[in-house]
Amino acid sequence: MRNSDELRSFEVAELAEKFQAHELSPVEVTDAYLARIEQTEARLHAYITVTSELARTSARQAEAEIMAGRWRGPFHGVPVALKDLCNTKGILTTSASRVLADHVPDYDATIWDRLAAQGAVLLGKLNMHEFACGGTAATAWGTTLNPYDPERIPGGSSSGSAAAIVARSAAATIGSDTGGSIRIPAAFCGCVGLKQTWSRVSRYGVLPLADSLDHAGPITRSVRDAALTLQVIAGFDPKDATSSREPVPDYARGLTGDIKGTRIGVIRELRVGVSAEVGEGFDAATKQLAALGAEIEEVSMPSIDAVPMMVLHIIWGEALEYHEQWIRARADEYGRGVRRMLEMAMTMPVTAYIRAQRGRSVLLGEAIGALERVDVLASPVCATPPAKCAQARGSGSAAGLLEMIRHAAPFNATGQPAIALPIGITADKAPLSFQIIGRPFDEIGILRVADAYERARGPLPVPNF
Repeated sequence: MRNSDELRSFEVAELAEKFQAHELSPVEVTDAYLARIEQTEARLHAYITVTSELARTSARQAEAEIMAGRWRGPFHGVPVALKDLCNTKGILTTSASRVLADHVPDYDATIWDRLAAQGAVLLGKLNMHEFACGGTAATAWGTTLNPYDPERIPGGSSSGSAAAIVARSAAATIGSDTGGSIRIPAAFCGCVGLKQTWSRVSRYGVLPLADSLDHAGPITRSVRDAALTLQVIAGFDPKDATSSREPVPDYARGLTGDIKGTRIGVIRELRVGVSAEVGEGFDAATKQLAALGAEIEEVSMPSIDAVPMMVLHIIWGEALEYHEQWIRARADEYGRGVRRMLEMAMTMPVTAYIRAQRGRSVLLGEAIGALERVDVLASPVCATPPAKCAQARGSGSAAGLLEMIRHAAPFNATGQPAIALPIGITADKAPLSFQIIGRPFDEIGILRVADAYERARGPLPVPNF
């Protein structure tokens, strides 16, 4: 009999193998995760809603199907959780706002529909910054903590999605990324966060922040798990007219560990202005990639420093369009930060939005130009490690957000795939991370580099939360 900690130690890929071989029980694994949620949630606040009864019912069904030889795929029986902006039929979906405190959808988001079709077990809905617009998850449902250091912010807006992975209260999670909201919490909490190419994954049923920038994607323990998750959720969806018909490759097949001769371009402008800890960690990561046979060189994207404000103008304009009726009629139900953002958006001239959208093609041209010389790009995810909570009160302001998203938001503007992966944990319990960025629809390229680095880095310490 395996104990609860051991049952929660397996990655998705390992669970799939052991479930198929009848070496592990989906019911036992689900019970172990539900016990962990009960143990940690009074402090962690990663969840808004826990679906215990549904999870146990789904786990029993998955176990019966697997025992009968009806294998659905690598997520069959795997306990997962969703950011609370993914609609789930009959289950509270709040976007962490009092505006939607009683919102129970009558349909599923496609991203959950595809995981459910594989027999995934839904543990619940995860805490987040209100309406996905900010860098923390201080909500009416509690403030999500950073499992490595509860005195540090977890990043946002997918705070609960990252914290649950690192605290081991979910085997895999879904987050969303408009200006870095998958990669930043993954970086700050010490796990893997994948933002695939815009349009690669359907956003049907995912409550929007800014339609032209939004991505929904995986936050996981490993690169391989991110690849497996993307395999399930990617592909054209007739319910989302913006979803791509580009063929979906076998993402895991490219994870060979071999990156000899791969050319990696370090973005000069994003290497400047970072803290000593981030700079040293990033340099160590690129040296490790070089030791694996990659060729490292410097590339330039001269317009990149203008991008964070450009992205905020797009977010403000598109968020106001979605929220306008609510903010005019129910302003008092919004948190202060999101209300302030929407009220600022009301004063923004439409020309600012148009110019911001026009600037995206300039940046994409620079990124594609840099990628003519190299295979992938690399940069830190953020300029600093996760701040202490007492020092991060300005992270909800425009200035604080500009600093937090400086390295991540450019690749929402271009729509390129980008993956954040941890470098290590500092002596004072601050996770460090970097990101690999690729050509549009070349998720295999960034996953391959990230996987090779992850193998060489070895396992990270598990936080004592």
